[in-house]
Amino acid sequence: MPTEENRAEVGREQQKQAYGEPLSEVFSRFREAFGLNQSELALVLGISAPMLSQLNSGQRVKIGNPAVMQRLQRLEDLVGQIQSGTLPSDQVPAKLEEVKASTGRLTRSTTAVVPVEADDESVVAGMRNLLRAVASGQEIRTAADALESDHPGLAQVLRLYGTGPLEPAREHYGAHKELF
Repeated sequence: MPTEENRAEVGREQQKQAYGEPLSEVFSRFREAFGLNQSELALVLGISAPMLSQLNSGQRVKIGNPAVMQRLQRLEDLVGQIQSGTLPSDQVPAKLEEVKASTGRLTRSTTAVVPVEADDESVVAGMRNLLRAVASGQEIRTAADALESDHPGLAQVLRLYGTGPLEPAREHYGAHKELF
């Protein structure tokens, strides 16, 4: 019979397959970057502290609420902005409040779409969000592996934008954006 520790290890491995890394690493990165404790992070994400604890330990594997997933992605993007120096530290509290207040709902515009120049950060975040909305981390890695021999460039894009850290995706986009 599996022990609680074994079940938690299996849960962390399943998180790695679904999200590209265990959620404990994601949460630790957020707590460090924003100076939050676990309860404060739970408030920003919009989940209970016990739920965060279960996700953190691997007792619970997946986040089922799309709004929480969107907040998670927004926090990941903010960490990238902090690391790249594009988000001044004095703006972090306001950005965290924006994340906390976000609903995660899709909205439909009734106005005409006017093309605008998106900044690199927004484009990379949009591509990551799109890939992660349609497939888990494991599915993206499996697709990249299947494409590697015949379409290595496409496989690289899937890995970079779908499951990899933000900085290599930003660098890749910066090197290729003139093609758009």
